[in-house]
Amino acid sequence: MSEEYATDDGRPGGPLAHRVPDLGALELLLAVARLGSLGAAAREVGITQPAASSRIRSMERQLGVALVDRSPRGSRLTDAGALVTDWARRVVEAAAAFDAGARALRDRRDSRLRVAASMTIAEYLLPGWLLALHAERPDTAVSLLAGNSAKVAELLLADEADLGFVEGLTVPAGLDSAVIAHDRLIVVTAPGHPWARRRRPVTAQELAATPLILRERGSGTRQVLDTALGGLARPLIELSSTTAVKASAVSGAGPSVLSELAVGEELAMRRLVGIPVEGVSLRRDLRAVWPTGHRPTGPARELLSLTRG
Repeated sequence: MSEEYATDDGRPGGPLAHRVPDLGALELLLAVARLGSLGAAAREVGITQPAASSRIRSMERQLGVALVDRSPRGSRLTDAGALVTDWARRVVEAAAAFDAGARALRDRRDSRLRVAASMTIAEYLLPGWLLALHAERPDTAVSLLAGNSAKVAELLLADEADLGFVEGLTVPAGLDSAVIAHDRLIVVTAPGHPWARRRRPVTAQELAATPLILRERGSGTRQVLDTALGGLARPLIELSSTTAVKASAVSGAGPSVLSELAVGEELAMRRLVGIPVEGVSLRRDLRAVWPTGHRPTGPARELLSLTRG
C-alpha cells in the first residue's frame, strides 16, 4: 500500500491538538498492532469495524502517512505505522498516568469529610445521617468536631471543617445556610420537683425567675432561651453538653430547658417530666452552614442532601 497523504487543512503546522490524533485513535492503533486484526481491535475498544476503519483512515490523513496495510489475512502495520505505534504507546501511558494522578487528587479530596456540629445535632441526628452517607460512600472517612454553634462557625471560617450544623435563631456572620429541620425546646424536671405536680402552665415570668440548669452561652439552645426570655434566663448550673444538662436534671438538681430530640427516652421512662409553659416560644430551626460563597461539594454536598431526605 503506497499512497501519499496530506493533512486535513493541506498545510503543515497548526495547533498541536489538530496535529496529534486523539487518545481513542491511538488506543485503536495499539490494539491493531497487538491483535493483528482491525476487526478484533474494533471489538476490544468497543466500536464497529467500519467505525474503526474510518478512524484509522482519518488518522492517516491527519498524519500524512499510511499506518496500516489491510489484506484478507488481516491488518499489518506499515514501517511508518510501527514507528507511530511506539510513539502512541508513550502518549497513552502518559495519559493513563495523568488520569491516575488526577483521580488520586480527586479521591484524596472526596475520601474525607470534616463535619462540625452543635451538640444536640451531633448527638441525636448526625449519627443517622452519617450511617446513610456510609451506605452511599463507604470509602469516605468522616471526622466529627462537636461544639456549640459559635465553635462550629469558628471551625468553618478557619477552613477546619467542610460542613457545619447549628441550632440557633440566627446564622453566624460569614456563613450561608439552609434549614434542614425544626426543633422545639421544652422545660423538664425530675418527677419529684414541685412543677411536676402543678396543674397550670409555668409562665414566662416564673421561668425567667427560676434558676435553671442551662447550656453555656454560645450554644444554640441557650441563644433560643435567652431570646425568648429577653436575656433574663438565670443559670443555676451552666454545662457544655446536652448529656450533662440532662443528667443533672434527672438527678433532681433543678429544672432545665432542652431539645425535645434529647429527652424522648427520659420522658417515656418518666425519669423526666415535661412542664407546660405559656407566654414564650421555644421553637427553632436547625441549619446546615458553610462559608459564604462556597457551596458544599463532594461528600459534603451528599451529606447535605441526606439531611433533607
